[in-house]
Amino acid sequence: MAIRCNCQRCSIRGLMGPAILITIGVLFLVQQSHWAYHFGRTWPVILLVIGVVKLAEALASDAGHGTQQIPPPGPPSGPGMGPQQGPGQPPPPLS
Repeated sequence: MAIRCNCQRCSIRGLMGPAILITIGVLFLVQQSHWAYHFGRTWPVILLVIGVVKLAEALASDAGHGTQQIPPPGPPSGPGMGPQQGPGQPPPPLS
């Protein structure tokens, strides 16, 4: 079984990619709209976003880290289901 973590630290860690993509998109929007300098002068904002996410991750609680187990993907199995029987099929006749 795989372990899926729902602690705050791991949840914040999952925000790194989206935060970087949004930041880059906003910086390119600023460049296209001529609201500020070009991208070459605003790229340190990316470093600031990375730093803020890493700081939030370090300060977040890790209570409950790695405690929830999730079953592996595959067809559901239950009592009375043979290897060739799916969830919508009737059980084989008893002899």
